[in-house]
Amino acid sequence: MNSSSFFGIWLSVPLILSWVTPQVSSSWWYMRAVGSSRVMCDNVPGLVSRQRQLCHRHPEVMRSIGLGVAEWTAECQHQFRQHRWNCHTLDRDHNLFGKVLLRSSREAAFVYAISSAGVVYAITRACSQGELKSCSCDPKKKGTSKDSKGTFDWGGCSDNIDYGIKFARAFVDAKERKGKDARALMNLHNNRAGRKAVKRFLKQECKCHGVSGSCTLRTCWLAMADFRKTGDYLWKKYNGAIQVVMNQDGTGFTVANKRFKKPTKNDLVYFENSPDYCIRDRDAGSLGTAGRVCNLTSRGMDSCEVMCCGRGYDTSRVTRMTKCELRVRSDGG
Repeated sequence: MNSSSFFGIWLSVPLILSWVTPQVSSSWWYMRAVGSSRVMCDNVPGLVSRQRQLCHRHPEVMRSIGLGVAEWTAECQHQFRQHRWNCHTLDRDHNLFGKVLLRSSREAAFVYAISSAGVVYAITRACSQGELKSCSCDPKKKGTSKDSKGTFDWGGCSDNIDYGIKFARAFVDAKERKGKDARALMNLHNNRAGRKAVKRFLKQECKCHGVSGSCTLRTCWLAMADFRKTGDYLWKKYNGAIQVVMNQDGTGFTVANKRFKKPTKNDLVYFENSPDYCIRDRDAGSLGTAGRVCNLTSRGMDSCEVMCCGRGYDTSRVTRMTKCELRVRSDGG
């Protein structure tokens, strides 16, 4: 029985659907491990035909996406640095995170959102830096406009985030659009939430012109904020992620607990509760927390009680010697 027929059977039972976990195969995330774009297009496992077409047609964009993988994975690891699951990546794994994303959990929701956001960010930045033939600065930001401070002229290089979002949607969503199952819809929702998060922090920057900086004339442009802002925002959405089940006709979601609000396009959604990540479990993709460093004085997720799952912990005193780099003043003062 193939996966499509499998989901065709279960779509009519929304309460059970929350536990369905389809196979998560290789992903474009593996692009960071592949070299040149020509090699990348033919050797990244799991790319669907639409993704390979875009890869061959826009090799310079693929380079930007591949380089961007390191940035958004680093942001993921920063956000989860004090948690049992710390967004650990596996360099030789074709979906980068191993089996942990087989479960339709909060963590999977965050990874899909932050990775989609990372593609938007990487492409948009490459456009502004003149690295791509297919785009440049935002062509719509021309002429004169107004804001709360008065009139200004569009100038400089406004980040072309609409191009970044459009390409990211076409490339990242291509694989999910081929599937009609619950997990595909979950991934599409979280992908979109990630893209919207980047645009949320687009800000206007201006430069004043005039005698003695009088700002009689202003030139302004739109620029993306640091990616950390997107990461912090999606982290809040992760903590407030909404558990859902499929609706009766299999076209959308409904909340699993009627006490919670219906998810918006900005919210992250998930089907299954997360494992505790305490012990090493190959089937669940959990590395466990043995050997991790905990905070003896913390009451949060990084505390020794939480991080070590009540199994106890070892303490050690570490002495470090560093150079003071004192400077001696020549006047003897």
